[in-house]
Amino acid sequence: MSESVNSDEAKQRFDEFVDSTQMYLDGVVVDGSDQELFIASYLTGHFSLVTSNALALDDYSLKAIDTYMQTSLEKAYANNEVEGQDQTQVSALWNTLFAKATP
Repeated sequence: MSESVNSDEAKQRFDEFVDSTQMYLDGVVVDGSDQELFIASYLTGHFSLVTSNALALDDYSLKAIDTYMQTSLEKAYANNEVEGQDQTQVSALWNTLFAKATP
């Protein structure tokens, strides 16, 4: 029974994190500068892919989401999808959003 409760709690934290992160990213479209919009839009693509993969795997661990996201971004950076300051800003935004989800 406790495993089910833990699983339910993990799923709830996962859902709350996904919802709040998506709300923030969507808000940038309304209120952000052109650069902020670019960074948020770029991160949204990775975030959508990572969260859909986590859902497909029934993996609701926030730590796993962070690991998947870091791996996804590292691959993108290695392929020069974004460079320099844009990389720094994408990573900083992800780290800020993720930090809000973890105590």
